[in-house]
Amino acid sequence: MSAARTARIAGSADAMDAMDAPDAPDAPDAPDAPDALDGADATDATGIAAAVGTATGRARPGRPGPTAGAHPPDPGDHGTRAAGGPRAALVGKAIPPVFVLLWSSAFIIGAIGVDAAPPLLLTFFRFALAGLLLGAFALAVRAPWPRGRRLAHVVVAGLLFQALQFGALYTALSMGLPAAVVALVQGLNPVLIALLAGRFLGERVSTRQWLGFGLGTIGVVLAVADPTHLSIPALVLAVVGLLGLSVGTVYQKRYVHDVDLRTGTAVQFLVSAPFMGLGSLLFETPHVHAWGPFVGTLAWMVLVNSIGVFMLLNLMLRQSSASRVGTLFFLTPAATAVLAWLLLDQALRPAAVAGIAIGGIGVLLANQR
Repeated sequence: MSAARTARIAGSADAMDAMDAPDAPDAPDAPDAPDALDGADATDATGIAAAVGTATGRARPGRPGPTAGAHPPDPGDHGTRAAGGPRAALVGKAIPPVFVLLWSSAFIIGAIGVDAAPPLLLTFFRFALAGLLLGAFALAVRAPWPRGRRLAHVVVAGLLFQALQFGALYTALSMGLPAAVVALVQGLNPVLIALLAGRFLGERVSTRQWLGFGLGTIGVVLAVADPTHLSIPALVLAVVGLLGLSVGTVYQKRYVHDVDLRTGTAVQFLVSAPFMGLGSLLFETPHVHAWGPFVGTLAWMVLVNSIGVFMLLNLMLRQSSASRVGTLFFLTPAATAVLAWLLLDQALRPAAVAGIAIGGIGVLLANQR
């Protein structure tokens, strides 16, 4: 792509008019080329910022927005860098830490929410409302919807990414497993992703990155481990949720990383909601115990933890390898411990502070090429 054309795409004054253009038919599936994406860093400010315009439909008039088969700009394209400018670079740098903070808040909100309603019922409403809102927005802006085999891949990714992960995690929280311990289990996600990505995506992990994974794991354990609060059944469910997240991340990267963010995420929510509703009817007594906390936590889950966080995650997966994006999860247990200290008045142990520092070093090493 030429620098001039890239600049027109990123900076066109008529950008939003592209949303009114007729949807282009989905391109046929093509084999992934993970090595091309592997060159981008999860914290590459310019690359992520450039993709923000693509993900929100800021394309040249007469061309659709982020349709299936449309790959993000090359982070090394100098035209993109020139068009982005300091503001775009600042946005790109802000995405990873904002993602960590918002993802970590889900554990705090989830712990409050499962006290107000059964976990599967809470998850059903979360997915249903988020899917309807995001789907309505996608229809309003005429975003392209996945079809055929690509749609089937989106459905599978959604059942792993959404239904399996959060159904298991919220049930573990309702069984008394502390939010910090659930965050600890999910904090091991980068190692599992690295193992899966090497096998299924062909992503190469260097010795320095494996050292970063090791330090990140140590930081996770130091940050929130507390053996006095372990429940074996709840811990097993937390591990099941971890598997849903890790396998879903790799599957998303492998098969549907180039599907429109708005419609792809909406489909994942909408297909997951019926499974959660059926599970609630079969295994729970669907009843809201406290409407105030239920409504408040549900609003945060829908707008922030569902729509906002997963669009950020899918955006980063477009711009970098799955293993590098996964390293951000090393920081979520420590961030959850800090949030629990600030919002739930839980003590922040010295080991947690050490875990934050070691986990941060691990993330830096794991993101080195």
